Amino acid sequence: MTRQFWTPRTWIILGGLAFGVLASLLTKWGNPANMGICVACFYRDITGGLGLHRASVVQYLRPEIMGFVIGALISAYAFKEFRPRGGSSPIIRFLLGIFFMIGALVFLGCPIRALIRLAGGDLNGITALAGVVLGAFIGIQFLRRGYNLGRAGIVSNVSAWIMPLFMVALLLLIIFKPHFLFFSEKGPGSMYAPLLISLLVGAFTGFIAQKTRMCFVGGWRDIMLVKDFYLFSGIAAFFLGR
Repeated sequence: MTRQFWTPRTWIILGGLAFGVLASLLTKWGNPANMGICVACFYRDITGGLGLHRASVVQYLRPEIMGFVIGALISAYAFKEFRPRGGSSPIIRFLLGIFFMIGALVFLGCPIRALIRLAGGDLNGITALAGVVLGAFIGIQFLRRGYNLGRAGIVSNVSAWIMPLFMVALLLLIIFKPHFLFFSEKGPGSMYAPLLISLLVGAFTGFIAQKTRMCFVGGWRDIMLVKDFYLFSGIAAFFLGR
């Protein structure tokens, strides 16, 4: 009976609940109240912290992002799932990433933040979430007509370690705070939880997400494409936890 209870679906539901609770607690610990965790916003803040944009209110090296990558790496090694692969069509993926970030930052379209805002009673999250679902539906129509970006290929371990090492470098920067970094003195960039707490929350979330394959867009895709609710159960649990 115990073994039947601890199924992959149980793990993703518990992981989603924990992620939702921690996202809420991060606002209590200092992160912006309308955010908690927002991957797109946090990447924007990191970009500003490195001086790659000069919007002074959103500049901070967010440790949660570093934690995501480090936690996922630990999980991959712990469960012997570290198999470096690289995607095809890099230019298309790069352009799609640009459009995703525009949608996430301008139209509140980050799937995580949309759920956080909606769970907190902000009905603007409905339009953002509707955009995510509509985008997944449009993507499915392309897939059903035979379009894909090509198969992922095996890459070297050296290539796979570039991003984790970059995240470690960012972590060292936020610890030692060299003079060339930028830190917001007001606005969302000036609001943050203590570094160690942010890092641990990010590492825990990355660990769980890698193990369960949690995905806030893939859940909607799987419902519409193959009627599979496994990933969506993690999304629903996150919403309830938040």
